[in-house]
Amino acid sequence: MTASAINQRVLVTGASGFVGRRLTAALARAGLDVRAAFRLSAMLPAIAGLESVVVGDLDAATNWEGALTNVNSVVHLAARVHVMQDRALDPLAEFRRVNVLGTLQLARQAVDAGVRRFVFISSVKVNGEGTPAGCPYTANDVPAPVDAYGMSKLEAEQGLLALAASTALEVVIIRPVLIYGPGVGANFLKMMQWLDRGLPLPLGAIDNRRSLVSVDNLVNLIQTCLEHPDAVNQVFLASDGEDLSTTALMQRTAFALGKSARLVPVPAAALTVIAGLLGKRDVAQRLCGSLQVDIAKTRRVLGWAPPLSVDAGLALAAQDFLSQKLAHPSV
Repeated sequence: MTASAINQRVLVTGASGFVGRRLTAALARAGLDVRAAFRLSAMLPAIAGLESVVVGDLDAATNWEGALTNVNSVVHLAARVHVMQDRALDPLAEFRRVNVLGTLQLARQAVDAGVRRFVFISSVKVNGEGTPAGCPYTANDVPAPVDAYGMSKLEAEQGLLALAASTALEVVIIRPVLIYGPGVGANFLKMMQWLDRGLPLPLGAIDNRRSLVSVDNLVNLIQTCLEHPDAVNQVFLASDGEDLSTTALMQRTAFALGKSARLVPVPAAALTVIAGLLGKRDVAQRLCGSLQVDIAKTRRVLGWAPPLSVDAGLALAAQDFLSQKLAHPSV
């Protein structure tokens, strides 16, 4: 952080989440005045010196006035996230309520409060669901979201850029790929559990390429975007800068865990057929398909490079996993 950033007050929404917890801690260490927004009082963390505010549900009626008082910048992480089995009667309407209307409500009130910069954490799903190997998405590609989550994130981006064009608000949009690191959950946690148990997995012959990003690399990029003058009204893709096959990711994660990956070389085509018969075609796409991003624009415009290598990021994730396993052996 530069000296000019030290006296900033930054509002971080979604502060209880995986990225939010890591970001608020990093901003506080950097000397910024951090105000963390939470949906429920039960989510408030026990972090000394962290100013917190409860705002309730995120939608077009959320009142952000108190949260935005004397705030210079906003990092908007809070969102209705992608879920595999959505039970909402109208998923797109529900995603729009939170991710579009809720985001623009915050942004408009940020303008009224005199906030200077608004960093919006979007998603690579705005670009699409997959790429041919060796043909990564770029930040300037025409968006092609497929699911309701990706569509809602694109509509939020468009609304924010339109607001920036008519006000003094400086908008920065970051589209991360799969985020991993200490405290990660969902499928990445399941993968580490499988590898730690030494379970044989039919993933030894997958020759795809997928980008991923360490939570600490993403946090570092967010910090850069909070102050960099050339970030204004730009869209940036975020990754670790090295793409891995599913097989290589399994092998390198197992190494970080101090294990040997037991991978059976089942052809990707066979896995895809079997997954389709089981109604799990989307799982096969994530395991066997490619999804790459090109962060050349991020590097060029911001002078940014990922501080952590993939192996360093995996090592941190593995260390946290093993420490949690030691602390909670029955879990």
